[in-house]
Amino acid sequence: MRDEFADVARRALRERGYSMRAAARALNYDPAYLSRVLNGSQRPSARLAEALDGLLGTGGALAGTLPSEDDRARLSRSTANPSCLDGGTVDALAGVLAAYRRLDDTVRPRSVIPAALAQMTEVARLLKGVRGPHRVRLTEVASEFAQFAGWLLAQDRQDPRAVRLLRDAVELADESGNGTLAAQALNFRGYLARQQGNPPGVARWYSAAAFTPGAHPAQRLGDLLQAAAGLAEQGAHDDALRLVEHAERLTDEAAALPPPDTAYWLTPEFNRLNMGLACLGLGRYADAVDHITAGLTGLPEELRSAPWTWEHRDALRRAKDLR
Repeated sequence: MRDEFADVARRALRERGYSMRAAARALNYDPAYLSRVLNGSQRPSARLAEALDGLLGTGGALAGTLPSEDDRARLSRSTANPSCLDGGTVDALAGVLAAYRRLDDTVRPRSVIPAALAQMTEVARLLKGVRGPHRVRLTEVASEFAQFAGWLLAQDRQDPRAVRLLRDAVELADESGNGTLAAQALNFRGYLARQQGNPPGVARWYSAAAFTPGAHPAQRLGDLLQAAAGLAEQGAHDDALRLVEHAERLTDEAAALPPPDTAYWLTPEFNRLNMGLACLGLGRYADAVDHITAGLTGLPEELRSAPWTWEHRDALRRAKDLR
């Protein structure tokens, strides 16, 4: 599997305004060594990876994209001979993907997109040659990589590419029988429709996500609220209110279960943001302000400035102006 650490680190430093020399000074590292690492000609030490995480404020996510030597050897064997795929290899791939997801909470999508696409392609290539007991789990990882890459592209408004990958993600999720992953990919189609200013698409895709068999209660709750927002924007207030009421009946069930690992952000606080969007669409502006404010405040500190929160902050400003 390709090691994309250098590409992500270089782009993230540029995003933060660091030149190579400025980063070396801030880290107290030899500029020549840092240059070799960031150009991909030398593997970084664990200490440097951790130092870069500290400088970038990425909370260990950047270092998490760097497989251990054992995992690299295991991945290399599996790539050369897919029939040798074992559970440890799939776990290593899932761990790298989890680190990329966390990285998306702190850096802009454009810094992560090339690496995420490269990793997704490698996993898809590996999947083609795999048979046996670990294929289903690898299919799930491939689905999650495709939906994550689609999500990044949707944020960056590379719409056609995002749609293709999210469609692939649903197909892979269906192949593996994982409703949670299928629902999340459909959720991202709803997100893209919202960025396009397409309320019918918002209602359609979030409704599809909410009623996907196997979806987690926290997913269904959030999807129903966002579908309600799409309906409300079209003037279908009665239908929107029915979805809000349906969502409210799921509140206790959703809160009683931990969110799925593949959608770790789906906490009760996060779904206050979705309730705020529904209230905004319904013209309940004071309620929208209360819910969105509480949702943003309730996010873990490392998520409060995540790029994906920007649309919620914009919604909060609109709700305040209209209140």
